Amino acid sequence: YGNRVGAWRCLELFDELRLPTAALINTALYDHCPELIAAHVQRGDELVGHGHTNAERQGGWTEAAELALLKSCRERMETQSQVKVQGWLSPWISESVLTPDLLAQAGYGYTLNWCHDDQPVPMRTRDAQSLWSIPYPQELNDIPMIMARQLDAKDFAQMIIDQCDEMLLQSKRQALVMGIALHPYIVGQPYRLKHLRRALQYVAQARDQGQIWLTTPGAIHAHMVEVNRA
Repeated sequence: YGNRVGAWRCLELFDELRLPTAALINTALYDHCPELIAAHVQRGDELVGHGHTNAERQGGWTEAAELALLKSCRERMETQSQVKVQGWLSPWISESVLTPDLLAQAGYGYTLNWCHDDQPVPMRTRDAQSLWSIPYPQELNDIPMIMARQLDAKDFAQMIIDQCDEMLLQSKRQALVMGIALHPYIVGQPYRLKHLRRALQYVAQARDQGQIWLTTPGAIHAHMVEVNRA
């Protein structure tokens, strides 16, 4: 999050357009601004594990320390928010070679770390426990686009619209996942939010026309588990 006002602005926009979201939760948020997490829970949004703080990168940790992090984050979120947590995105998308195995061992059902496909992909883990890779965007993501590549907000909004159009065209052959990654301290700034609103209105219109399923990664994961069980 990083910016309370920006977060509330984004939530108001999501409410206006009836958009479900998945909130990536550092558990440090429970110490500093639990009201934001509570607002997501009240909306019925999905909570996704995102470490304790982005000041840490788990990729270099020992197996025991990493497993303890995965377990403690999931347990705290489920205990304090009374929701079931199925997904994980590592802070900085930092992984060890064992992260997928440890995620499955810690009870997670899917990871957002692997940005390698536009479809959900089942992963092999060392104990043959189920773990799915659900697509997470590195392009439709305001940090690399706006902060790193210095893209203007109106161009970022157009990217979302163009991506939606092209993936709708390609999805006539196969189902695809189009994720949008937003950080309120960036897109919650009013001069950027104006352009984001235009893009999300376009996406919401596609939903209202029955062209897309506008949902969360957890719902996609549950759907894939059910489809593969049949």
